[in-house]
Amino acid sequence: MYIGAANGIGRETAIQVASYGAKVVIGDLDVSGAEKTNYTILIRLDTSTAACQKCNVTSWDDQIALFDLAIAKFGVVDIVSGGNRVNFFKVPNAGVTEIGSFHKVSFKNGKPVKPDTRTIDVNLFGVIYTTHLALHYLSVKRGVKDETLKAVVLIGSMDPPEASWLGIPHGAMYAASKHGVLGLMRSLYPEFALNNIRIATIHPFFADTKIVPIPVKVLLAGIPLAPVPRVAGAIIHAATNPDPETNGVAFLLNDDGPVFMVPREEFKLGVYKMIDERSNRLLSSAAGAIYYARLLRDYFRILGKPVLLAAIVTGAAKVGWAQQELILQYVRKYVSL
Repeated sequence: MYIGAANGIGRETAIQVASYGAKVVIGDLDVSGAEKTNYTILIRLDTSTAACQKCNVTSWDDQIALFDLAIAKFGVVDIVSGGNRVNFFKVPNAGVTEIGSFHKVSFKNGKPVKPDTRTIDVNLFGVIYTTHLALHYLSVKRGVKDETLKAVVLIGSMDPPEASWLGIPHGAMYAASKHGVLGLMRSLYPEFALNNIRIATIHPFFADTKIVPIPVKVLLAGIPLAPVPRVAGAIIHAATNPDPETNGVAFLLNDDGPVFMVPREEFKLGVYKMIDERSNRLLSSAAGAIYYARLLRDYFRILGKPVLLAAIVTGAAKVGWAQQELILQYVRKYVSL
C-alpha cells in the first residue's frame, strides 16, 4: 500500500514494485494523479493487481478506509521477498515542504495568530497514523508462526542542511517533522522487530520532483540531484532485504551516487560529522567545468530554451557593451588589413 503515489518518488516506487509482482493500493489527495499511476500499472504491466482511492493522510478515517480497501481487495497487507507471495508495500510517502512562516509572528486584533502547522500534520502526524495502523493491519490473518516478511518504510529527508539530522533556517516545521520521522522509526524498531516487522527510513537529497520549488531547482542547478528511480530502489531494498542488520536503519542518498546505510549502532554524534563531511565534498565538487556543464543543462531543463537563450543573448550583449572599446579596436584592425 502506497500513500502519496500520484507523482514523483511515490509514483516511481509503486510502478517499480508492481513490476516485481506486488499488489499495490494507492492513496493520494491527487485522485487524478493516483488514477494515472494505477492505470499505468494496470495497462503497462498487464495486471489487475492495483487499486486506488482518495486519501488525506491527516485524516484518521481516510487512512483506515485505505487499509480496509487493501484488506477487502487482496486479503492481507504484507511484503515478501524472493519467489514467495508479494502483496503490499506500506510506505507513507506523502509529504509537503515548509508551509507558512513559523519564524514570523502574525497578529490579528492585537493578538498573536496560531502558526500554520500543516507541515507537521502531513509529514509527521500522517506518518504516526500510518505506523500505528500498520501494527494492526500488518497482523491481519497472520498466524502465530507466520514468518512472512512485513515492512514499513518511512520517508525522511537529506535536503541540505539534512532535515532529519540538522536544522534548516526558516524551515523549522519541516525540519521538526523530518527529525520526528527519524525518531519515530528508531523508537518503533524494537517493538516492530519483536513482531517480525521491518522498519527503516529513506533520506534522499533533493530529487527532481514537484515538491521542490522552481527557485530552489534554479539554485541547485549544476549540483547532482538524487535520481527518482534510485530513491524508489532504495525504498524497495529497505522493505525487502531480510538481513536483520538492515532493519531499523537509515538509508541516505545525498547525491546521484550510491545509496549508503547508517547502521543502528552509528546513530550517535559521529554520524552528523560523517554526513556533514559528505555534504561538504558534494558542494566542493561544484567547482570546475563539470559543474558549469551541469549548470547549463539544468537551466535549460528548468527554464526552457526561450528563457535560457534570452539570458545568454542578454549576457553576451552586456559583455559586448562593457568591452566595446576593445571590440572596436579589433574591428578597426581587421578592416585596416
